[in-house]
Amino acid sequence: MAEEPALREEYDIVGEEIVDLPLAFPARRGWWLCFSGALALLALWFVSVIVLFSNGVAVWGNTIPVNWGMAIINYVWFLGIGHAGTLISALLLISNRNWRNSLNRFAEAMTLCAVVCAGLYPILHLGRPWYFYWIAPYFNSMQVWPQFKSPLTWDFFAVLTYLIVSLFFWYLGILPDLASARDRAKSRGYQVFFGIISLGWRGDASHWARWRQAYAITAAIAVPLVVSVHSEISLLFAAGPIPGWNSTVFPPYFVLGAAFSGFAVVGIIAIAMRAALPLRALVTLRHLDMLGLATLATGMMTAYGYFSEVFDALYAGGQELATLHDRLYGHYAWSYWGAVILNFIPLQLLWWRRYRRSPRLLFAVSLSVAVGMWMERFMLVVTSLYRDWLVSSYGHYMPSFWDWSLFAGMGGIFLVPFLLFVRFLPVISASETKEEKHKEASDG
Repeated sequence: MAEEPALREEYDIVGEEIVDLPLAFPARRGWWLCFSGALALLALWFVSVIVLFSNGVAVWGNTIPVNWGMAIINYVWFLGIGHAGTLISALLLISNRNWRNSLNRFAEAMTLCAVVCAGLYPILHLGRPWYFYWIAPYFNSMQVWPQFKSPLTWDFFAVLTYLIVSLFFWYLGILPDLASARDRAKSRGYQVFFGIISLGWRGDASHWARWRQAYAITAAIAVPLVVSVHSEISLLFAAGPIPGWNSTVFPPYFVLGAAFSGFAVVGIIAIAMRAALPLRALVTLRHLDMLGLATLATGMMTAYGYFSEVFDALYAGGQELATLHDRLYGHYAWSYWGAVILNFIPLQLLWWRRYRRSPRLLFAVSLSVAVGMWMERFMLVVTSLYRDWLVSSYGHYMPSFWDWSLFAGMGGIFLVPFLLFVRFLPVISASETKEEKHKEASDG
């Protein structure tokens, strides 16, 4: 009983640090600066899309034979980033790893923003994007149905399913904290806002029991989706006869690479938020240590995928070997060696615990991985297409200004909703953190 006041005090601290954060935001100037930059990127995105819709996809650098350019590169890259949030939250929830509680909420928000960015790319490169809903098998009088052999249809179902489940999982997890923010809010505006989105949560025993059941079931659904979404994308590559793509290692290689880049971006966001907001007591050096370990583990598995690709080419010979030689020494060798150097050389520092616990070093390594994984996507797409089986169809690829502007503008699509989330919603799960504190006190 003597421990109860101390435990109550810890609950209050958690409430002040998490739930009160949107009610009395402590970093308004910094937030407005970031939000202004994000709005500028969003404006650039709108301009790029208007130019694209006015002139068609010819404004991009896509050519024959490289008719898959930045749209597919960035689609795969953004979707990869979106994997870590659900993986951290759902998998660690099922395996009962409590250290997730300080990371899962904003990692899930990152997933939603990244998946939206990814999902926009296939729509934008359709040519007539205003007919994107034709990909869905909706009832219509023309009896026109989707082409189920088309990769676009696979993308539609995979990305939409992943987005819906991730959104539901995120919203379900945040419900108790929304109700807590409603009860602590002093202004009428915040009371109404949080009262509406908390859906009448009162914290009854029946509410908690049903919430836990629904949360666990959704997590169990989300985990296989993490694997299936990127496996589906990899099959789009592996099912074709293109040298450099036709490999059975692609599904696990893509999934692990996606988790690798996703953990790196979660590390970047965690360190940035830890520096900007008073969260150091909740996002501790131990959490950075665990993130560093996860990045290192998935990075070494991705390195095995690189090795396996080389082995496959040596074993297959012919055009596969020629493609490997071209990746190592050809026109786009910078993308291959850039991926190898940025992904794996700085990563080796994470074998040491003191480096994993250094926010600045972990931030630099994570940033290196994020850039390196983009180079890897560029290498995979372009080096296999620009020199295929026919010498007569060889051709180089160079992204246009509008390719780059759309990519930069996607930063606005990612950052604007994420910064709104940081400003107006609890960025860490207060209810689960309190539960963790209670278990620690019970265990002594």
